Amino acid sequence: MGSFVSQPLKPVKDFAPPEVASSANPAPVIAPGAPTPPAEAPLFNNCWSCRVLSGFGLIGAGGYVYWVARKPMKLGYPPGPGTIAQMVFGISIACWGVVILSDPKGKAFRAG
Repeated sequence: MGSFVSQPLKPVKDFAPPEVASSANPAPVIAPGAPTPPAEAPLFNNCWSCRVLSGFGLIGAGGYVYWVARKPMKLGYPPGPGTIAQMVFGISIACWGVVILSDPKGKAFRAG
């Protein structure tokens, strides 16, 4: 297990132009009702601990951005367009964290 950075590099072969497909060898046609080849595994699997960590991290970051935008308002300064945009951005980050935690499509799995 490791990242792509820790994996050894594959040797690069010399560039060869692609061969021209001839009509004598057409692409194979999959018969109807035949099982389709399995799809490749996703690059990053969403394990439960990864979702919890990133979800709560995004919720905390969004809360912090929102809190920083609200601080001048509590001191009595009127909100400007930048402050409102910062608050909306903070709420959006927090909502992104909720979506990661809730996993609406159900594609994540529990590792263990």
